[in-house]
Amino acid sequence: MERALKHTAAAPASPAAKERGVPKGRSAKDLLEWLMHLIFLLCGIVAVAFVLFISIYLIISGVPAIREIGLVDFLFGQTWAPTASDPSYGILPFILTSIYGTAGAVVIGVPIGLMTAIFLAKVAHPRVAAVIHTAVELLAGIPSVVYGLVGMIVLVPGIQKAFDLSSGACLLAAILVLAVMILPSIISVSETALRAVPEEYEQASLALGATHLETVFRVALPAARSGVATATVLGVGRAIGEAMAIIMVAGNVANMPDIFTSVRFLTTAIASEMSYASVGSLHRDALFSIGLVLFLFIMLINVFLNVFIKRKKEN
Repeated sequence: MERALKHTAAAPASPAAKERGVPKGRSAKDLLEWLMHLIFLLCGIVAVAFVLFISIYLIISGVPAIREIGLVDFLFGQTWAPTASDPSYGILPFILTSIYGTAGAVVIGVPIGLMTAIFLAKVAHPRVAAVIHTAVELLAGIPSVVYGLVGMIVLVPGIQKAFDLSSGACLLAAILVLAVMILPSIISVSETALRAVPEEYEQASLALGATHLETVFRVALPAARSGVATATVLGVGRAIGEAMAIIMVAGNVANMPDIFTSVRFLTTAIASEMSYASVGSLHRDALFSIGLVLFLFIMLINVFLNVFIKRKKEN
């Protein structure tokens, strides 16, 4: 009888118990693994819950103002004057400025960041690469307000003198500051993607007679396409979501965008006016609507690039 009881106590958990995730009869190692899986699952649920909460909050706060103003008037109106006697809530200048500013920063920043990543991953001597790595890490750690301060003190007066303008706070200054700010993300992610390419690919290319640079640009870079696209997404997100540095160098005036004109981005419109917009007013609700538009822009960019990457992989 005692042997039967001991045999029963030492028997492993049944398959049904394993399927239910019950840790009875498991060893300490199995219990720890089960606990870690549970923690990872909870972290994933929390991350998804935050995104859903932000989405629902922006929809609830932003849709009423769009209904009252009118979708066409809100998105395509060219005048933003919420404090005037006859208020107007057109955000087309903000939308176009954000698009032009982000596109300009990506056009300048992505090639520079990508070439730097290629140099660090495939060309540079380890000692030189270590020095550049340190500089990139320092660049990533600089606060946004410092970028804006340096741009306001150095870049804005330089543009004013170079192009003989009344004010150097313009879209060009914002593009240049954003291009510098997105460099660390692009360099770090692109370099990681390039280093992850299997060495066999490059060895096979070299064995077929290709030069080192041909191997880098025709074999390693296409193989790391998804990582480079991810770096671009991060750069776009950083550029379109920046506010503090842009307020200091762009002039913060609600004009239609021009390269040498003071402009206002979607983010700077929210940051500069939320402090004095009355609670419950249409002005404040319209600022939440701007946040909703900005959120949708970022979502559309992510979806577009993910679909583009998926199609490239399938082909």
